[in-house]
Amino acid sequence: MSLLPTCPRCGGELRAPGFWSSAWQCDRHGEVHPFHLAPTPTYAALERLVQDARVPVWLPHPLPMDWTITGLGGAGDDRTGVRGTVVALSGPHPQGGPADLVLIAEEPGIGLGARFAGLAGTDPGAEPDGAPDAKVEAAGHPTALWRTASGDDTCCAMAGEAKGLWLWAVLWPDDCLNVISSLSLEDLRDGGVPELELVFGAAMPRLSAHPRED
Repeated sequence: MSLLPTCPRCGGELRAPGFWSSAWQCDRHGEVHPFHLAPTPTYAALERLVQDARVPVWLPHPLPMDWTITGLGGAGDDRTGVRGTVVALSGPHPQGGPADLVLIAEEPGIGLGARFAGLAGTDPGAEPDGAPDAKVEAAGHPTALWRTASGDDTCCAMAGEAKGLWLWAVLWPDDCLNVISSLSLEDLRDGGVPELELVFGAAMPRLSAHPRED
């Protein structure tokens, strides 16, 4: 049901649990929660992610006009449950051309958000200083997001907290900040969205890109 698991921090190959350890191992980052990416985004894959998730599965509701779900993934295994979730979407940029959005919920230290933002480490970094750069509604609560540093100058990476966990929004291109500010996010664990309201598209290549060097 998924591609081979990779390191949530760098996208590299992992060693499976064995006799000496029950954890997945990355040669660069040690013990990690394995990131499983669904080969194609489907309603069945989304249902499985929601079922296994121990953190929110964020999805805009309603979806922005002409946007589709283009990726689903989670960091964790049967032993730990899913501790980080990824929902990717693609659609038209308000000023023309294509745009991509990756929404991530994760516990501290998982590293999915930093990976897709092109950051070293696992978390957003220093405490934010000043007013937020954007606000979304997450599970009915106004939620502030601050722009983070990014190792990818083609994207806009934002992070904040929702339900006591990291909420990341990573957008391409980097000038589509207005896309996120209009969104109302629902945690699909709270009741889900009817299947008829969801539209799935081709898998987003960014989610299976080559491992990041840091």
